[in-house]
Amino acid sequence: MKTPVSLHGKNILITGAAGFIGASLVIKLLNICTGSKIIGIDNENDYYDPALKRYRLEKINSYAEKSESVWIYQKLDIADTDALHKLFEEYHPSVVVNLAAQAGVRYSITNPSSYIRSNLDGFFNVLECCRSLGNSFEHLIYASSSSVYGGRTTVPFKESDDVSYPVSLYAATKKSNELLAHSYSKLYNIPTTGLRFFTVFGECGRPDMAYFSFTEKLRRGESIEIFNFGNCQRDFTYISDIVDGIVSVMKGAPKKSVGDDGLPIPPYSIYNIGHGSPVGLLDFVHILAEELKAAGVLKESFDIDSHLNLVPMQPGDVPITYASTEKLEADFGYKAETDLRTGLRRFAEWYAEYYHCG
Repeated sequence: MKTPVSLHGKNILITGAAGFIGASLVIKLLNICTGSKIIGIDNENDYYDPALKRYRLEKINSYAEKSESVWIYQKLDIADTDALHKLFEEYHPSVVVNLAAQAGVRYSITNPSSYIRSNLDGFFNVLECCRSLGNSFEHLIYASSSSVYGGRTTVPFKESDDVSYPVSLYAATKKSNELLAHSYSKLYNIPTTGLRFFTVFGECGRPDMAYFSFTEKLRRGESIEIFNFGNCQRDFTYISDIVDGIVSVMKGAPKKSVGDDGLPIPPYSIYNIGHGSPVGLLDFVHILAEELKAAGVLKESFDIDSHLNLVPMQPGDVPITYASTEKLEADFGYKAETDLRTGLRRFAEWYAEYYHCG
């Protein structure tokens, strides 16, 4: 059972608002919400080029000028306890979408401390701030990850699968988020929903993601490494499908109820949010190359096969991601609509324009 949550006339906080998913979500909310305050925060760190984050913020500002809601932005780190509490005291958001996190499986192997600060300390601060609002707070939605499924080979991945054995620190922090959220839902009756994202891609995305970093290297004429000798599959999910799913979930909070012991039954949910159709990495690379040629990023004569370097699996990586989205579809009617080629075409066209290719 879900408790309906209106997104109109509300104060809604989006953390990680200058990020790939965060900025896309803010723009969507500015387009559909009336009379709301959309509050965005981001620490604008240099994990990747901050210029891309500033570009997203400028894009948000252009939509805010035409919106029937108010856009408020602060540069703020969720790991800054005092600053975050001050923001909650000022705006009293009734809905929070926590997308701020240190991302990346590979980066977590060499830079573990940044994951502890952002994904654990920061998320704890978000939970505490939500708790401080009491019964006026309606719903916390937060980013988990398909990485929590570890090296599972039984597919598709379902929310009921055992995810007790993460194979990267990044995955461990995301599983920890789910555990922390469950405890806060149980102890303080806070409605929380975790979303396990599956390989989000699209225009204006993160440069560390494969489709983006491959494009950069191919454009320079470099070879790209394909792990597990090309025997990997990913459940690529286009950004607009992800955002539509988040908005749907925002509107339905887990229902509060009391158990036979007189204590709250945790108003807590977890959902996969993916496309539900994994694609082999070699197929993915060939489609990407075709769309980059069509957009003028690569020359028509470019030979993709001569730029592939098939290498063994790397630490922390997994052979396949494959989302079962039956639960999200049953509860919210979610169904990803955008196929891989269409999404990569939009990315390639954006990339060509942003980097002045051709």
